[in-house]
Amino acid sequence: MARRAAAGTGTIRKKTVTRNGKEYVYWEARYTTGYDPGTGKQIQRSISGKTQKEVAQKLKAATAAIDAGTYTAPSKMTVGQWLDIWTAEYLGGVKPRTVESYQIIVKNHLKPGLGAIRLDMLNAHTVQSFYNGLGEAKRGTAALSPKTIKNVHGILHKALQQAVANGYIRFNPTDACILPRVIRKELTPLDEGQISAFLKAIQGHKYEELFTVALFTGMREGEVLGLLWECVDLNKGSITINKQLQKVVGKKDTYQLTSPKNSKGRTITAAPFVVTVLHHAKRKQLENRLRYGECWADTGFVFTDELGQHLKPKTIYSAFKKVVEAIGSPATRFHDLRHSYAVASIRSGDDIKTVQENLGHATAAFTLDVYGHVTEQMKRESATRMEQFIRAVNK
Repeated sequence: MARRAAAGTGTIRKKTVTRNGKEYVYWEARYTTGYDPGTGKQIQRSISGKTQKEVAQKLKAATAAIDAGTYTAPSKMTVGQWLDIWTAEYLGGVKPRTVESYQIIVKNHLKPGLGAIRLDMLNAHTVQSFYNGLGEAKRGTAALSPKTIKNVHGILHKALQQAVANGYIRFNPTDACILPRVIRKELTPLDEGQISAFLKAIQGHKYEELFTVALFTGMREGEVLGLLWECVDLNKGSITINKQLQKVVGKKDTYQLTSPKNSKGRTITAAPFVVTVLHHAKRKQLENRLRYGECWADTGFVFTDELGQHLKPKTIYSAFKKVVEAIGSPATRFHDLRHSYAVASIRSGDDIKTVQENLGHATAAFTLDVYGHVTEQMKRESATRMEQFIRAVNK
């Protein structure tokens, strides 16, 4: 009975080939990596090089890896091919909008920059040079911001981590890369004077209730647009935020309800003023229902058009920009209402944990990082109050 070669063994031979009448000499090593579980036949690989010494070194490294259990079979798959597979087959649990953003970054940045490189040949230095290049302005293209480069890195890292899990590569080369420092943009919440001006400007406005609820609950735009009456308890004054309205990828003017950011729902207790505003919104819907009869649709949304249909983000954006322009704050974004709520909450004395839960942030540390400057101001105000106290008792 013939003995089967053990995995990790190999042989080196001198090879001669003739191409276009010219003779070429090289060295080749063949080695066994294991056996096919289906056929029982040996799985063999080959290594070639210009000298016997070079091939011997490569063979030694390969057989040592086999013995250590760290061997990964060479693959001719390119980074671009793997990214196509990854985005098509490994993002099943990711939200449609997020998948779309991944695909855009893969198409616009990752495949043009790294796509042609063989997956198992990609190294940290190549990736680092790619990241550095993204931060430099080139002819016809602007430099990417550090935050965008971080997003590109995050997607590439996830894709390569899956390749590691699949056994296509031994380690993730992006782990060793250094990313540019992300400088957080200064927040521009509305101050007390601007909030007063904003509230006066929206009195009687078509979307007064929506703008007011967003300002005094900190809900994201998609969350307030996707709010359903079934999630509002007017008696208890509570609002459960477990959905958001998002555009369906690839379908014009088609929207769907999805889980909120971080896929984490939350319940907030609204101020009595906000509950009153919601009562107004309810009454307005009942009036429209009577006015339009069978044309009115009971969709269950809190904020709707005259016929009961949900509102679209672009409609709200256009109306909101006109209001902030009218109060002399044209740069204000809808999301700044959320920042305004957070700052007002902290200055009113809410602790960071409460603010974090109301905003739906993943951790209190993140909330503190975003709004830390507010707590610094509160510390100065506290010092001023203490100074006044000391003067009062130290007369």
